[in-house]
Amino acid sequence: MGTMGDQQRAALVFNPAKVDGSRLKSLVAMHSARAGWADPVFLETSVADPGQGITRWALSDGRTSVFVAGGDGTVRAVAEVMDGSGVPLTIVPSGTGNLLARNLHLPLENPETIIRAAFEGEIAHIDVGIAMLRRPDGATQQHAFVVMAGMGLDAAMIANTRPELKKQVGWVAYVDGAARSLKDAKAFRIVYQLLSGDQDDSTIDDRRTQSKLHSVKVHSVLIANCGALPAGISLVPDASVADGVLDIALIQPSGPFGWLGVWRKVWWDNSVLRRFRAGRRIVERHKSTSVRYLSSVGIETAVPEARPVQLDGDGLGEATRMYCTVHPGGLAVTVPRGHALAD
Repeated sequence: MGTMGDQQRAALVFNPAKVDGSRLKSLVAMHSARAGWADPVFLETSVADPGQGITRWALSDGRTSVFVAGGDGTVRAVAEVMDGSGVPLTIVPSGTGNLLARNLHLPLENPETIIRAAFEGEIAHIDVGIAMLRRPDGATQQHAFVVMAGMGLDAAMIANTRPELKKQVGWVAYVDGAARSLKDAKAFRIVYQLLSGDQDDSTIDDRRTQSKLHSVKVHSVLIANCGALPAGISLVPDASVADGVLDIALIQPSGPFGWLGVWRKVWWDNSVLRRFRAGRRIVERHKSTSVRYLSSVGIETAVPEARPVQLDGDGLGEATRMYCTVHPGGLAVTVPRGHALAD
């Protein structure tokens, strides 16, 4: 990387409400100059444009490298446009969650370390999730996600999280949102189909008909591209950003202690026991009914009444259907030299 001289041209897309823009601009400018690249361009996100529009402009302007700094929503917006472009994306950890950066095991504390990787590091290719949402009025919208899509309680929790609290305490604010959502939480019925077949060899309709239709009651359905949350919590332990499949979690607590079962599975089984060989054997013997895991190249879910949906922690309103597929290796990301994406 960095061998093309002044043909290389960087763009920094950043959320001014989340990061120290002046420091990041000076770092990107300094390293661009040292590498002999052309002057970088600096693009701020806004309420009107959370990142898609300015990223689209950067690519049309011929920028050969893009940096993104902001919360998970900013990363998602930029990745949505860069999916399939082949242009490397450098994720500068910042904001409340840093979920993609955490799942890529990128250094979180010093932004210069990862900025330097754009000039001296390597390129890895990771999967991108694609979600097609059908609204209650029948309209459809397509969005990308790089961490996780969800329908049900998880999306309601995000919708109930107070913005001012999130600004003060970061991702911990979701605990407040969860408490405000749980008191009214009720299971709802979903119908789902896992997709089969090769995405390139069959149509969506063909892949639907090859798969069995399932009907279950859940509080949430989560479709994960990667599964680690802050505080060492492994929500979907087998999810990988580079395996070409999506991992699905059906959250199905039952009885008065159902949510304790969910917590045990997510925190104790996934995040503690699975770190050790003996613990993994215990997990394999303990079959939880509170959380059920599936995997597929895609899934279509439908509900009789519209439910809230979220992508990478962004509430996206309500939908009656959510159709998710994966674009294997669709996003090029820069990592430090010798960096491993997985433990």
